[in-house]
Amino acid sequence: MSTDDNPFDGPDKELKRGPFQQWVENSIKNPQQVYRAMLYVVTIFFVVTTLFPFYWLLVLALTPGDSISEAGLLPAGFNPEIFLTIFEQVPFLRYMFNSIFLALVTTAIVLLLASLAGYVFGRLEFPGRRPLMLLVLAISYFPPAAFFLPLWDLFNGNVSIFGVSSPSLYNTPGSMLLPFSALFMPLSIFILTTFYAQIPDGLEDAARIEGTTRLGALFRVIVPLSAPGVATAGVLTFIAVYNEFFFSFLMTDGRAQNWAPIVGGILQFQRAGQFQTTYNAMAAASIVAVLPVTVLVVVAQEKIVSGLTSGALKE
Repeated sequence: MSTDDNPFDGPDKELKRGPFQQWVENSIKNPQQVYRAMLYVVTIFFVVTTLFPFYWLLVLALTPGDSISEAGLLPAGFNPEIFLTIFEQVPFLRYMFNSIFLALVTTAIVLLLASLAGYVFGRLEFPGRRPLMLLVLAISYFPPAAFFLPLWDLFNGNVSIFGVSSPSLYNTPGSMLLPFSALFMPLSIFILTTFYAQIPDGLEDAARIEGTTRLGALFRVIVPLSAPGVATAGVLTFIAVYNEFFFSFLMTDGRAQNWAPIVGGILQFQRAGQFQTTYNAMAAASIVAVLPVTVLVVVAQEKIVSGLTSGALKE
């Protein structure tokens, strides 16, 4: 074989490359093209995996109940009336109110107590501060099931101290507010501790010179300056409580008048059908249940992103 027949020899001879080889060569010359392609792939992956469950819920909701088995990527029929039917079959609005009420009250309790704890951990020096902070964070790693049996006895009046029985809180908001506040408070304490520690001491000292107390300086100076962190802790707590299932399911009998949250309302549709589970109603109820959290995240997303990033970047 002569050198003239060799495609790899000669200055005027070019390699015959396919589309992939050409893309590799261009990527070597322009690395930004690789980063952009990776960003597109990762974004598409997360968008598909995140939004497809909601799309599937919409398909099931719009499909009539007797055609659920025939549903595919498109609804087997069109039944938008189901979004009105769910409010007629069960008191779904009351279930939503219960969840929003529990989430709001828990968020208020958590932010109040976490602000006090965050001030102590973030701005005061005392022996054992770091071990105590680690102990607080360790509580968040315990599974909720580990606390259920003692809490069940406590909230059903089976615990007696000095002859006085504990109050019966089953089917009341207290049986959920107390565990929620304890379980979701460590994360808020950590977030607020990070933000409160970054406030310059001079600002607090100036407020103290004007005659305010430590609590006054906390709520008049430090908390307003840490608004992104407070908003982040509040939104994350609200979402966690709104979506909570374990204690909500076990501490109530599932009825709306007994403060059962929205998960209990969705499960009611298992018994709404005469002979079978109404999956289309459950799907429609799930979509409606997600709307308050979706609106909250869309409205507060700037604060959430700012709170999560500024806490990591500020010195």
